[in-house]
Amino acid sequence: MHNIAALPREGDGSPLSDEVALVRAAREEPSAFAALYDRYLGRIYAYLRARSSNDEEAADLTQQVFLQALDALPRYREGRVPFAAWLFRIARNAAIDSHRRRRTSVAWDLVPEALQPVAAHDLEAGALQREDIVRLRALLGALDPDTRELLALRFAAGLTFAEIAAVIGKSEAATKKRLARTLQSLKEHYHDDAR
Repeated sequence: MHNIAALPREGDGSPLSDEVALVRAAREEPSAFAALYDRYLGRIYAYLRARSSNDEEAADLTQQVFLQALDALPRYREGRVPFAAWLFRIARNAAIDSHRRRRTSVAWDLVPEALQPVAAHDLEAGALQREDIVRLRALLGALDPDTRELLALRFAAGLTFAEIAAVIGKSEAATKKRLARTLQSLKEHYHDDAR
């Protein structure tokens, strides 16, 4: 059995070379997959939570993604796409399959209310905040599913433009441009709706 902490670092010690070493170790010894799980658990869950209707569904999908990834690890090819992009493709497909099975709209919770505390005594601020959230949800709900997917990959999953491009099969420049246009459009519509 491999001790992940004792694995030799390859290359220059960059996160990418570290990731390659972790993948290779996990291929040799499945218990070494725990290091990859620990590294990506939070980001995969956040991405799937943005694509799910509740915490339990996101947790179930997250578990499913890591089980599928462990099972498919022997088929992963280094150099084609980064491991993170490969893993998020699995997550994306799991979310799509889940959505198809339940055939209802996915609630978009880019800004969870729990992360936006409002003092209980400030009712006016709370009411304004709820209005802002409703307006933001309406704007996000009006976006096409592919655009919402880009936002979820960038802000819920925290992927880089290069990783997003690898997940969706587009160039990094096109991905960056589309996200910039989307954010600018959302900003303009958000401020127009506030008037």
